[in-house]
Amino acid sequence: MNRIFRIVLAVLALPMSALAEVAIPVTYLQLQVARPPVLSNLDPIPDDLGVAGAALGLADNLTTAKFLGHAYSLTVETVPEDGDFTAAARKVLAESPFLILDAPAAAQLAVADLPEAQGAVLFNASAPDIALRQDHCRANLLHTLPSDLMRGDALVQFLVRRRWDDLVLVAGDHPGDRAFADALRTSVAKFRLSLQGEKTWVFDADMRRNAAQEVPLFTQEFGDYDVLLVADALDDFGRYIAYNTWQPRPVAGTEGLQPVTWSPVIEQWGAVQMQNRFADHAGRGMLPRDYAAWAGMRALGEAVTRTNSDDPAVLRSYLLSAEFELAGFKGRAMNFRPWNGQLRQPIPLVTDRAVVAMAPIEGFLHERTELDTLGVDQAESLCTAFTE
Repeated sequence: MNRIFRIVLAVLALPMSALAEVAIPVTYLQLQVARPPVLSNLDPIPDDLGVAGAALGLADNLTTAKFLGHAYSLTVETVPEDGDFTAAARKVLAESPFLILDAPAAAQLAVADLPEAQGAVLFNASAPDIALRQDHCRANLLHTLPSDLMRGDALVQFLVRRRWDDLVLVAGDHPGDRAFADALRTSVAKFRLSLQGEKTWVFDADMRRNAAQEVPLFTQEFGDYDVLLVADALDDFGRYIAYNTWQPRPVAGTEGLQPVTWSPVIEQWGAVQMQNRFADHAGRGMLPRDYAAWAGMRALGEAVTRTNSDDPAVLRSYLLSAEFELAGFKGRAMNFRPWNGQLRQPIPLVTDRAVVAMAPIEGFLHERTELDTLGVDQAESLCTAFTE
């Protein structure tokens, strides 16, 4: 295990025990994952992706903590790709029951199943897998990152509102591409639109030179349609689809109009102040994984503030209660679904330059909250861990 760095902030720079009876040590536990080669290097992954969001959440928590006599700290542990992630988890769980996990779904489940983690509060800040919110859910694992299905539902609601009914899909062959494509198919069926054609992107040519020749031929057999959906989780080929299709049609999904957790183009609801604080801290714009890590840290801070407790059982109970609310700078208060631990939240639909819409889209109603029109609703839930 390789410890990259350690962040420890305490009120007035004194040891926690010197000031606070309520002390919340949080560990950001990250597993390095190899990224397959892609066609473009225009969007490098920041070295502090996710970590920077957790650090901002810590700073926000400390703003309130100094008035209440609470204390927080954040420790970052990074495990190399070939390292023992569960061993690292055991080590940090011996020091704190509060973890923000940045790892693939299988690694997160292995941590959640550890005996040492049964009384812990874990936040999933990186894995959008629907299974983690369904039959593979765990009662100690809460999700601040939206699922693929939440993002798919947000996009399809917008298409329904615009009456763009006939859709086609181009998906890559990476596991993340396939997962998001599956979510899009589910959303299309859920809202009764038509997916009239699908193709898998298998090109390995240099699209910087060949897009204008290859993409029109690749999309020609789709015939006529309203919108071309793209599932390209690696941001590999999607950038070459727009304006090169045989039919001049909108592109949406992971390219064009995108349903996202967070984007630097969000400016309403106090988001500008949030964006500025993050930029001052990290020197870049906030990305979805940063937001999910921030939300995990802030959710924990809000629960501590309201309960005046550092007992993980008390905090988990409050996080899943109807009383919990998190101001997430998205126009609505956010809270956790008590049947699967997913943080309810609006999904912005954005381009590179602007917010086009905020889902749930007006007109999509729900008996409980319109936010539950996004993703797995209670009646559809296969998760039983939260009711046992």
